[in-house]
Amino acid sequence: MANRRAALFDMDRTLLRVDSATLYVKYQREKGEATIRDVARVAWWMLQYTFGVIDAERVAERAMESFKGRKETWLRETCEEWFADSVVKHVQDAGRRAVERHRDSGDLIAIVTGATPYAALPLARELGIDHVVATELEVADGAFTGRVAPPINYGVGKVTRVEKLAAEHGFSPAESTFYSDSITDLPLLERVGTPVAVNPDARLRRIAKKRGWRIEEW
Repeated sequence: MANRRAALFDMDRTLLRVDSATLYVKYQREKGEATIRDVARVAWWMLQYTFGVIDAERVAERAMESFKGRKETWLRETCEEWFADSVVKHVQDAGRRAVERHRDSGDLIAIVTGATPYAALPLARELGIDHVVATELEVADGAFTGRVAPPINYGVGKVTRVEKLAAEHGFSPAESTFYSDSITDLPLLERVGTPVAVNPDARLRRIAKKRGWRIEEW
């Protein structure tokens, strides 16, 4: 019987003050690798995400089209540079403190994000987090196929992937904590023992208040 606890953290608008996708496309724009149309498209996706009406699988497929044939090493190196240049300054101080509290308690700590591991791993290293549960991209012969490995780490997909992590590392989701800002994370928030709404969107705030969940402003 699993008895270890885990602390699970969403990344965008939780551990980070902003959306990593927005930061990434702005970084690309500054380097001349993205157009104003690309920036507008990501802004539209983020708006849909905020209101919980996004077709996440379709958006992921569209976003990954441009990666087809690119080397995995290229994205890993790009994300390392991007994190140092554009992301680290947006890490929440309250998030750092929460991670430390759970580490001091002996909890397993994981970032659970709809983003790719390439975006999340630099943050995990910055915060000393050992586990990342993310949206995996298919790779063949060292290059991206342009497809996402199912399930996408979004909605119920987060529950599926967290339960896999729990089975591998011997913790119980029912004894664990999940921090998130978004109504899209409701399936996992309902699955854990201690759901925490961090800077929640309007819909999640209403549900958290109704159910007596912790609400924190980071």
